[in-house]
Amino acid sequence: MNSQNKHSFAIFGLLFGAASWGVIWYPYRIMAEAGISGVMSSVYTYAIALMIASILFARHWRGMLHLPLGVIWLSLAAGWTNLSYVLAIIEGEVMRVMLLFYLSPIWTLLLARFWLKEKPQLIGYVAILISLMGAFVMLYDPVLGGLPLPRNQAEWLALSSGFGFSLTNVITRKSNHLSLLTKSFAVWIGVLVVAALFIPVVSAPLVAPSVFSPTHWLVMGLIALLLMAATLFVQYGVTHIEATRASVLFLFELVVAAIAAYYLANETMAFNEWVGGSFIVISAIIAAIQQQRTISE
Repeated sequence: MNSQNKHSFAIFGLLFGAASWGVIWYPYRIMAEAGISGVMSSVYTYAIALMIASILFARHWRGMLHLPLGVIWLSLAAGWTNLSYVLAIIEGEVMRVMLLFYLSPIWTLLLARFWLKEKPQLIGYVAILISLMGAFVMLYDPVLGGLPLPRNQAEWLALSSGFGFSLTNVITRKSNHLSLLTKSFAVWIGVLVVAALFIPVVSAPLVAPSVFSPTHWLVMGLIALLLMAATLFVQYGVTHIEATRASVLFLFELVVAAIAAYYLANETMAFNEWVGGSFIVISAIIAAIQQQRTISE
């Protein structure tokens, strides 16, 4: 595959991943409406994804046994990111969850400043200010005394998922020696581990495989294939395309999610949410530009 084809395939991979995460909340909601908690749905879907990947990439398992311990932190951070995102998107309003998640570039700037010792330029501080303005406009609620705080558990989970995503990115920056498959396996295993630890916390009822109907297995199988494909395509995309362009392409997820939420869940956004969300998207683009400049220096 020549460089032009690689570049085109990388763009496709990022758009596919963004579109996948923009609609994946819907089959998870179908499972929730059937009485299967988000935690248990995550356990089964990621277990199926891991099983399929283990068969397809069986020859890579030998190398997985000799990985550095640092991959554990990547796995746990990515695991929490994906699990909390699923739980948030099942319980909360799709677009509010998405926009709160997309505060993640700001957390990345802050983590890079204090962990990687990367000092942001002026444009980085501008991005932080704009994102905070957007969060204030979107989260302002007179009922809470005007405090710009998430209003329910789903929105707190969305915030924590965005922070987890930023932490995952920073750890990945420090672990660039890991292969695409290694990072993908780390994500899938991490979700299973975090979900298993989370089951007693949320008192999620254990669901035996025999409880599921053929329709349940079909839905979970489709989710697993989508998760596996999205993970691999995104990992390929971010490897072969500039960070700035990748971050902007990821925002395609918001477009897909807005359309899907309107037609599948009859959800619409209030005026203040549109304004605040616009600020957050602008800050994400600025933060991506800042990150690219930092990497190139």
